[in-house]
Amino acid sequence: MSVSTAKIVHRFVIYLILIAGSVAMIFPFAWLIRSSLMSTAQIFTFPPEWIPKPFEWSNYSDALTVVPFFRYFLNTMLIEVTVVSGVVITSAMAGYSFARLKWPGRNLMFGLLLSTLMLPYAVTLIPTFVLWKSLGAINTYWPLIVPAWFGGGAFNIFLLRQFFSTIPKDLDEAAYMDGASPLTVLWKIMLPLSKPALIVILIFTFIGTWNDFLGPLIYLSDGNKFTLALGLASFRGMYNAQWGYLMAASTAIVAPIIVLFFIGQRYFIEGITLTGIKG
Repeated sequence: MSVSTAKIVHRFVIYLILIAGSVAMIFPFAWLIRSSLMSTAQIFTFPPEWIPKPFEWSNYSDALTVVPFFRYFLNTMLIEVTVVSGVVITSAMAGYSFARLKWPGRNLMFGLLLSTLMLPYAVTLIPTFVLWKSLGAINTYWPLIVPAWFGGGAFNIFLLRQFFSTIPKDLDEAAYMDGASPLTVLWKIMLPLSKPALIVILIFTFIGTWNDFLGPLIYLSDGNKFTLALGLASFRGMYNAQWGYLMAASTAIVAPIIVLFFIGQRYFIEGITLTGIKG
């Protein structure tokens, strides 16, 4: 086999694997959309039918009106805006401190920070709940929002620290010679050059908050304060026989995440690629 033929075969195998993987990933979403336009009887028809007959477009309007999904959406967006803002701002400040500023115990603190990545969420769940209960914050949004304003998470700090380390220090020194403060350097120089990494954190945080079910389940009990994830679960409990409604509501909730990824996918891939260049 010649070298050119071997390259063609190799490329064909790679494409075949990618196509198979793509089909495996797309299949559940295609099933979701197909089921959202069917009646309950047609969803469970065997052998399965892929084309709805007829299209049950009313599933969407009914699913979004039988429960207060608009209220759930507003609640979710309130949490999203505050959490994403807190994570981006505080993780940028912490990452900049670890990457550029010199202070006693910096490396030790960074090592301790990374060690928290190995700590399961379940380990801190009960102590955190007891803390918020003692503060009288149960059935409020504070337990879901406040932690985002205290560092933004170990992974996000690590990501930005790695990205900041790839930016030449000459830019900092030139700014300091002009009388700039560390905060000015962060705001005027580092952040504009770090858009790919910031967008990666924004996307991760937005998706994590949007899909968060356990947090609202633990801290919220008032139905008027439910998020979309929690509202969807209660919708299933109330209408467990209306699978078309459930599929339509699920599709409506998943759609914004897909749109967000397609809008920011270039920055997302660029940020993931560039972050690991320099330790």
